[in-house]
Amino acid sequence: MKDFLKCAFLGLITGICNGLFGSGGGSVFVPLSQKMLNLETKKSHATAIFIILPLTLISLFFYTKSGYFNFKITLLASVGGIIGGFLGAKLLKKLKSKYVKKVFGIFMIIAAVRMVIK
Repeated sequence: MKDFLKCAFLGLITGICNGLFGSGGGSVFVPLSQKMLNLETKKSHATAIFIILPLTLISLFFYTKSGYFNFKITLLASVGGIIGGFLGAKLLKKLKSKYVKKVFGIFMIIAAVRMVIK
């Protein structure tokens, strides 16, 4: 029951971030799943990707309904996103967990600084 509550809470927080920001659920899920669920780094990243799919579909429904969806940009960006997702998954498999953590941390810091400055 304790694991269920932790997972449900983690899902709730991840879903709120994904729905509110249009993404970002994974950046919340990864560190929290490692701390709360003792999930290994690579499994945490892979699990975050899998969880984000249904959350994104639900958010997409509401964003589209509200008129915030641009099909042309989505289609064009998806081509690069699919290729990047494939390459990233292959790279995750080859990198040691300690490097994945460091790279993820650097991206989080850069994203945070850009959000605060702009």
